[in-house]
Amino acid sequence: MGTSAVILQEVIESKILLIRGKKVMLDRGLAMLYGVETKVLNQAVKRNVRRFPEDFMFQLLPTEKVELVTNCDRFRTLRHSTIMPYVFTENGVAMLSSVLNSERAISVNIQIMRAFTRIREMLSGHKELAHKLTQLEGRIDKHDGEIKAIFGAIRQLMTPPETKKRKIGFGRDQES
Repeated sequence: MGTSAVILQEVIESKILLIRGKKVMLDRGLAMLYGVETKVLNQAVKRNVRRFPEDFMFQLLPTEKVELVTNCDRFRTLRHSTIMPYVFTENGVAMLSSVLNSERAISVNIQIMRAFTRIREMLSGHKELAHKLTQLEGRIDKHDGEIKAIFGAIRQLMTPPETKKRKIGFGRDQES
């Protein structure tokens, strides 16, 4: 992969956001990557609206837009926009390739699909690591109990046994 592809991959990954529990890309970010205006991208989508069900694309709610602008400085230009941005899931981005048919759109779309795949693989790796960590913690807890039992046994061995002292000599029995 060339340097431009690596840079493009990083740029693409930085544009993937988590909204409503889904990994998505904003219409404006996609338009920038495809080299078209946001308005042109959205018009192409609207001409083919049946290709974009809600699990492929949805429009942000005003509260979501405010949260996005508040949390990310790079979206401050959205603050005064009256238009709610559209966001595209991985499937929606894949569908865009059938709507935008330029050479650049095809090339960028391939890179975007790779970025989504890479993020999914990274998240999967984190889940696997978290599972292994949980298993290790369970083993350590079990070993902690066993180690405490070993220390208890060692302490018992270190404690000298109590000896019952007998008096030396003859004692007188007291009989009446």
